[in-house]
Formats: sequence, C-alpha cells, structure tokens
Amino acid sequence: MTNYLITKQIKIDMEKLKTKLRQFKLAGMVKSIESRNKYAIENNMSYLDFINLLIEDEYVNRKANSFGKRLNKSKINTQKGIDDFDFNYQPKLNKKQIMEIASCRFINENKNIVFMGKPGVGKTHLANAVGIEALKQGYKVLLLHINDLIEKLNAAQADGSIRQLMNNIVGADLLILDELGFKKIPSEFTDGVFEVIRKRYETGSIIITSNRNFEDWGNIFGDIVMASAIIDRIVHHAEIIKIEGDSYRTKNYLNAN
Repeated sequence: MTNYLITKQIKIDMEKLKTKLRQFKLAGMVKSIESRNKYAIENNMSYLDFINLLIEDEYVNRKANSFGKRLNKSKINTQKGIDDFDFNYQPKLNKKQIMEIASCRFINENKNIVFMGKPGVGKTHLANAVGIEALKQGYKVLLLHINDLIEKLNAAQADGSIRQLMNNIVGADLLILDELGFKKIPSEFTDGVFEVIRKRYETGSIIITSNRNFEDWGNIFGDIVMASAIIDRIVHHAEIIKIEGDSYRTKNYLNAN
C-alpha cells in the first residue's frame, strides 16, 4: 500500500513539474523528463548531469522545430539534396567548387551564385541543394520560381501588401530565384523584380538559375537599361557557374528506351 501511495505521489509531482515546464514553454523537457528521470535513477547520475541532459533535449527540440518552420516557409524540395546530384553525368562541372558553395560561406559574405545552362542540366537541383544546406546551418531560405515572384508581386500590388512582401523577401538570408529566362517578364513587373534585386544588393545573398546568358537578359526584361542594372548588382559579388552538360531528363528518357 505504501509503495502504491509513493508511486501515485511521484506521478502527481511529475505532472505538476510538466505543467510548470509548459508554462515556461520548455516543450523538449516536457517530452523527455520522465524517460530522463528513469535513466538518471538507474545510472546514479548527479543532479548536474541530469539537468544537462534535459537542457540538451530542449536545445535539440527547439533546433528541430526551427528547422521545420524554416523548411516550410522556404518552399525547398528535400528530395533534391547535394548527395542526390549525379556529378558523374556532368563531368565538366567542378564538384569541388560546388561543394564549397554548399558550405554556404558565401551567405555570410552576401555574395551571389548564378547557375547557367540549358534546361535539364541540374541548375534547379543544385540551387535547391544549396538551400537545404543553408537551412541545416540555421539560415532563413526562400525559393521562388520567377513566375511565382511575379504572381506575388501582382497580388501584393492589388491588395496593398507590397511592403510586407518586400520585407519577407529581403528578410531571407538566402533568396533563390529559379528559372529566370523561360518567359519574358511582363513590363509592369520589371520594376518589382529590380526592386527585389536592389534591396538585397550587398545585404543578402541570391542564387539565380537561368537558361539564358547575360547578353539575352535585355530580351527577358524587355529593357536593356533595366537588365544592365540588374546584372550589374548581381555579378558585382557573384560566382557564375555555367553547366555545359546534357539534360538529365534526356538521360532518363534514353535509359527508359
């Protein structure tokens, strides 16, 4: 009977402790305190070691939650990581250079990366892969297809939330603009795209993927002067990667046949 009462009291005390931990928003500790308490008793751990375990659990939990939230906001595809990229299929690509970019040191230096090449050579995959590595290191990342950016600019201009949109875009540590050049940018949105580039100039890194060389960007923006101003700001602190290999989609088609 005595053991029963003691066990019951321990459960009551544990629930009270969990309630207090929840009030302090220590969700990681709430999840692990019972198992950690049992482990500490079985291993005769000191109070200090027990507290260190709980703090580590809280740290890991918060880090995981932070990653999850940043991942959801980033629009990054977790299936396209650096380990999933087939460097053997693109033998002209400098793997060492790509792995250095994937270290994300360029983000601290507010530098830009431009991946150029014909459709299907892996530009988007590489940009996405670098985005994943940046998320792992705690950076805020935002990936936008250029058409998505135009749609967001259009909606923001219509409902008056353009300042909020710009703040969200500028607030990312790394902005990835994907597939610039597949379509001409409507003239009413060229100023908006330029403003995104201007606001991030020397304050935040950009990765751009494009199937068009810089000399063709005048046609993309429908304004040579505007294109020159954008290019100038992008390449001032940038690494340009030109991918000359064959399309992965062609490879997959040929392998299937």
